[in-house]
Amino acid sequence: MSDLKVGIVTKEWPPAIYGGAGVHVLQLTQALRTINGIHVDVHCFGEKREDAFAYATPAQFTSANPALQALVTDLEIASHLGDVDVVHSHTWYANLAGHIASLQYSIPHIVSAHSLEPLRPWKAEQLGGGYAISSWAEKTAYEAAAAIIAVSDGMRADVLKAYPTIDPSKVVTIRNGVDTSKFAPNHDSSIPEKYGVSGHYAIFVGRITRQKGLAHLLRAWKDVPTEFGLVLAAGSPDEEGIGKEVADLISELQQSRKNIWWIKEMLPHVELTAMLTQADLFICPSIYEPLGIVNLEAMGCETAVLGSRVGGIPEVVADKVTGELVDYSTDPKQFELALSQSIERLMSQPELLKKYGTAGRIRAMKEFGWDAVAAATVDLYKRVIA
Repeated sequence: MSDLKVGIVTKEWPPAIYGGAGVHVLQLTQALRTINGIHVDVHCFGEKREDAFAYATPAQFTSANPALQALVTDLEIASHLGDVDVVHSHTWYANLAGHIASLQYSIPHIVSAHSLEPLRPWKAEQLGGGYAISSWAEKTAYEAAAAIIAVSDGMRADVLKAYPTIDPSKVVTIRNGVDTSKFAPNHDSSIPEKYGVSGHYAIFVGRITRQKGLAHLLRAWKDVPTEFGLVLAAGSPDEEGIGKEVADLISELQQSRKNIWWIKEMLPHVELTAMLTQADLFICPSIYEPLGIVNLEAMGCETAVLGSRVGGIPEVVADKVTGELVDYSTDPKQFELALSQSIERLMSQPELLKKYGTAGRIRAMKEFGWDAVAAATVDLYKRVIA
């Protein structure tokens, strides 16, 4: 019997990974390739490389709106998917490639829902008129897909609410995973020292985007006792407005505190795990989060998590077991007050944080392994092909 041929379509592929969706694609692909009878080709955006089929933006569109650039790249990718049994796309950037290939070659298209355009209206700041294009591309692909993988039950509910014409039986929850052999405790104290970090600190890791709630965290930190430090591994702002807002808030904090450290470049993996491990607390103040791989990565490093109670975060962070949750409010002052109060209380209880961290690694290892994620994904491939 011949191998089942899978075409993975993604914008992100190493070294150009900047978000959770890219991490998911890489680790899912690696796990799928360990399964006998499964052959996976990756089709990604970018310049030519050895480990994937890559497609650069056609020269005549390099000055076009980013959303339009994505669509023309998708058309090029779609024309190279004629020899696969199933195409599996990730994020709106790649969804249309899967949709067109499905129409052209009569093959099933599966979409992984990492986020939803209708729930990210702030993307209009980044994409301008392209937000209407990205929203159309996502809606078109989702409504026609053979199946949709939601990375959490919360995301599944969001998909059905955003696109009510979709048959609920087509939307399947397969949660993200984490490689706990790579995200494991790393007590190399030279790494925090390299960045001048000392004393007790909490850490935020993520892109500078409204979705991640970083501005809320920075405003909340004004009311956190000065004895507690904050490390911000944050870069790649989505657009100029949020980039300036965050930079101004960090500068304001740094004027009165010496223990606010901003690391703008992406940390090498070994440095990231060291910074996570030696933090007292990982903070995920997202206002929208389908699942939150970063929380799993922190848990793998045995670090307690404080997250907002949105999207799939409650499915990852077991409240009062591996960390704690803060209710999100559309009233910024209320949300920021809840954050600052929780941070102060938790940072004052190191033994509790240690207990949460230990439980977090156990939970990550037991319930979020990539082997189980890959097996469930292959089962879905076979069902849509049958």
